[in-house]
Amino acid sequence: MPRNATLDAALDDARRDYAARNPASRARHERACASMPGGNTRSVLYYDPFPLGFARGEGARLWDLDGHAYTDLLGEFTAGVAGHSHPAIRRAVTEAMANGISLGGHNQYEPRFAELVCERFPAMQRLRFTNSGTEANLLAISLAVATTVRPKVMVFQGGYHGSVFVFSGGPNINVPFDFVVAPYNDTEATLALIAAHGDTLAAVILEPMLGGGGCIAATPEFLRALRSATERHGALLIFDEVMTSRLAPHGLGAAMGVTPDLMTLGKYVGGGMSFGAFGGRADLIDRFDPSRPGALPHAGTFNNNVLTMAAGIAALTEVYPASATLALSAYGERLRLRLNALAEGAGVPMRFTGIGSLLAVHMLPEAPRTPAQAALGNAAARDLFFFDMLRAGFWLARRGMMALSLPLTEADADAFAEAVGEFISVRGHLLH
Repeated sequence: MPRNATLDAALDDARRDYAARNPASRARHERACASMPGGNTRSVLYYDPFPLGFARGEGARLWDLDGHAYTDLLGEFTAGVAGHSHPAIRRAVTEAMANGISLGGHNQYEPRFAELVCERFPAMQRLRFTNSGTEANLLAISLAVATTVRPKVMVFQGGYHGSVFVFSGGPNINVPFDFVVAPYNDTEATLALIAAHGDTLAAVILEPMLGGGGCIAATPEFLRALRSATERHGALLIFDEVMTSRLAPHGLGAAMGVTPDLMTLGKYVGGGMSFGAFGGRADLIDRFDPSRPGALPHAGTFNNNVLTMAAGIAALTEVYPASATLALSAYGERLRLRLNALAEGAGVPMRFTGIGSLLAVHMLPEAPRTPAQAALGNAAARDLFFFDMLRAGFWLARRGMMALSLPLTEADADAFAEAVGEFISVRGHLLH
């Protein structure tokens, strides 16, 4: 990487180099633009001048359409904790597929998978399956509104609960719940809002650590205050653990000692297949029991599809049992501390946040505690880091998020730390 005089010049050079190295990805993008707006059907994957197209993945490795190999540090935005093409999940899916994909009725996998999920996450006394984390959050919130007969839902700045629950500013197409937006990790301001809206507040929903919002963890004190306040005012507390449940044996909320009324899951729990689930207190989820008069309806052709059910069983028993969360989280903690030591030692405004196997880079002199602080980071410097890491053979989100997977090795951590060290050495003077 050249030593440019300015950040803008360095970023321009990095983009030109990227474009020159990836003609097949450019061609794929141009073809896709004819039938999809921006050549895209998943907004987070888009970036200028065009996004990479991938040909295949194996373990912790990816290969793009131009033949470049990458160490995958993104893990499909937390869904790919097993890595690519894990043999146990592949075997489970292949065996299930041999007997039919969607049987139009109950199948043999559902009860076992449900038992495993409830055992793994005790906050889920009962559960319902969905096709995504977005669906799971939509149904959990809808259940809270129906149960409390109240209209308002508290969310948090920087929060993300799926494609129709985006609270990071800018345009959105959010579902039309009556949202109250509170400041994440600000206990005093949040409690004041809960008190002000208390008798109209159906639920408070949050991630115990913001995922897409920059891997910023809630403090245990903040979560405990929310638990007490929701109980006091008769609102339901919902933990969105679609991402964070991977960070501890029974989920991050459990690790912090706080039990929600409702909890949502997705991604890796279904073996990386299309999957979601919402669950919680039995008296709440039992409102969906179709054998009871006045039961709430919940449909979905693929809620119980055999591929996800089978993959999920393999994921929770063979690939990522509760005990495996500890080793992967320890790996991530060591890496994050190592990267921060490099940045601090060089005196550059660059910090890595997160817990365990989820981390994010921020071009700031101190680790942010709130989304508002994270928004002050140097976006151009973060983009330069993204393109330089691609050049060095590491795949991560353009916004700086990483989700580590089981196949990663200590040698991978060493190589990434070396690449970050080189970035700091060569580019550090541009970051101030």
